[in-house]
Amino acid sequence: MSKRNFFVITGLAGLVLLIIFMTTAKAFKNWPSETSASWHPQAIKATYVASQLKETDKTHSTLILSYDLENNTDSDYQLDAGPEVLILSKLKADGSLSQQEPIQLSYPVFLPAKQHARLAIEMTERFAWPLEGDPAYIDKLREFVRQRLANVAEFVLFDHASRYEVKLPGAWQELHVGAQTAMAGN
Repeated sequence: MSKRNFFVITGLAGLVLLIIFMTTAKAFKNWPSETSASWHPQAIKATYVASQLKETDKTHSTLILSYDLENNTDSDYQLDAGPEVLILSKLKADGSLSQQEPIQLSYPVFLPAKQHARLAIEMTERFAWPLEGDPAYIDKLREFVRQRLANVAEFVLFDHASRYEVKLPGAWQELHVGAQTAMAGN
């Protein structure tokens, strides 16, 4: 092979590699980045409404926390359980987010623009449900809820599709104070 042919072949190979590199770089530049869009923490506001503890079976209980959602946007909002929705616990100790236990939506939510709707989240855990005749029945239920929420400051819902961050405030202190007041009145 002559030097001239060698340089022509090398030059063509370099040109092909340059075209491939430029095409690939352009494709990566236009690739959607999840971190490029910021979260919108003010779009949806939540207010605590109520808690409910239900017996799932003899060895499990489901704690349900209900919230009133307020849509502060000009668009309707649909929230469905699935991989796009993640609910985390925000820990009291250091404010870090935890995903140790599964937390899920109780049902899908449709929230029209500038309106309110109800949301419920639930956590199912192992718990030997006490017998109703047990004199410590209520105390055992309260202790289960207290232990479950002892290290949680609030819950935070992240909706990847809309990039909404919804803070679900903790009302555990109010629950504890309310339980003590109810016990004192008995």
